[in-house]
Amino acid sequence: MRVLCILFSLLFFIPSSQAAEKALEIFFIDVEGGQSTLFVTPSGQSLLVDTGWGYNAFRDANRIVAAAKLAKIKKIDYVLITHYHTDHVGGVPQLAQKMQVGTFVDHGPNRETSKATESLYSEYQTAIASANHILAKPGETLPIKGLDVTFVSADGNVIDHPLAGAGQPNQACADVQPKATDPSENARSIGMFIKFGALRIVDLGDLTWDKELDLMCPNNKLGKADIFIVSHHGLDQSNSPALVHALQPRVAIMDNGSKKGGAATTFDILKSSPALQDIWQLHFADAGGSEHNTTDPFIANVTEADTGFYLKVTAHEDGSFEVYNPRNKFSKTYPALH
Repeated sequence: MRVLCILFSLLFFIPSSQAAEKALEIFFIDVEGGQSTLFVTPSGQSLLVDTGWGYNAFRDANRIVAAAKLAKIKKIDYVLITHYHTDHVGGVPQLAQKMQVGTFVDHGPNRETSKATESLYSEYQTAIASANHILAKPGETLPIKGLDVTFVSADGNVIDHPLAGAGQPNQACADVQPKATDPSENARSIGMFIKFGALRIVDLGDLTWDKELDLMCPNNKLGKADIFIVSHHGLDQSNSPALVHALQPRVAIMDNGSKKGGAATTFDILKSSPALQDIWQLHFADAGGSEHNTTDPFIANVTEADTGFYLKVTAHEDGSFEVYNPRNKFSKTYPALH
């Protein structure tokens, strides 16, 4: 009788423990060539990276709220603004009207003198005046439960020392020519190295070519990644081979619009990365033509119409993950590497 009770307990315990294992969910929200990425951890905490466009702030705020509803959350614990350009910081006041935000994260004061950036920064400062705030600095971490987020760049600076397990000489630097120093807010983007169990994700915002080389040459300070959130919407001011080829991502996900990002040269650099299996895009990129876009199943929005389809990643601590395209119900699973 005792043996039967033990067996029954084991049978009951195994499926319940498996059911208790929750996944990390990532929503790549379509803000038409800007960025807005929602991470929801197994513990239920959330991180929103950027809020989309200033010129279409209510549309983008509504799409963020819709993604939050899909993720079954009513509050965003952290809203991180990578930099103060109109396609990244637009809509903060509108979002704050629609959803509770716990803490805002940014790189510090705006240092770009364009009127548009100064205006958006002023609106942002007003919106967060009474909110909790974190100043991101390279090497520091975000205190979010269930996710290991390290800032690797912020306010024009990058980490001084390699991350754990990184620091090897980067052979991909050999043939990469430097580009002019970028004085804009792009070069001040907050960049992140994100770990979830065995899974590795890199999101550098709009960090530009010159700052990428500071991170990756002569030694690779980041190591490898499973998922690379393509920098700067796939524009060729970013995404140097020194970065992309050294990261060796299995999957690249591009926050591009039909008429913004998705440069042909960037597509070629991604495709030639040593371990790359697939590129996923939020839009078919007009700039790339048929030869420099991924195939239809991997594109969320295939026409210029404002269809607003997102991409979703569901990830597990063993390093496996699935990418899902709601437009065509297509999904692909990427198994754990061990």
